[in-house]
Amino acid sequence: MSITAKLKELGHDLPAAPTPAANYVPWTRAGNLLTISGQVSRTPQGEMLGGTVGGAVSPEDGKKAAEVAALNLIAQIAAATEGEIGGISRILRLGVFVASTPEFTGQSQVANGASDLIAAVFGEAGRHARSAVGVAALPGGASVEVEATVELVLP
Repeated sequence: MSITAKLKELGHDLPAAPTPAANYVPWTRAGNLLTISGQVSRTPQGEMLGGTVGGAVSPEDGKKAAEVAALNLIAQIAAATEGEIGGISRILRLGVFVASTPEFTGQSQVANGASDLIAAVFGEAGRHARSAVGVAALPGGASVEVEATVELVLP
């Protein structure tokens, strides 16, 4: 099944893979490992889901921002793999960064917005290790940034 078809089945559209905002590439591949650069919570319409979770942004809105960042991450995976879920052996790891107040400790719940979508799209291959880290600020004022390491099926 294609990534696009699976996302449609889940009620999402595959966005265009975002272009890098600075001097880096969106993904790199070494053998069967694919590393996806951090993807922020910018919607396909260009709206940044931004702000600080635990401040002006609720944990629920932070979780939605994590889902949007994960959609952008999936778009990069699709760009790197020609869009076929069958080319993915496993999502090995997600790194989820949450712009949050010093008092906020629910980063793992916010990160579930990304993890839940990845698991829904990739099934058992989407079960991953994860870090959820609170940070003072993210690029462009984003609420969430998500990066990944993916194991590919070798031809």
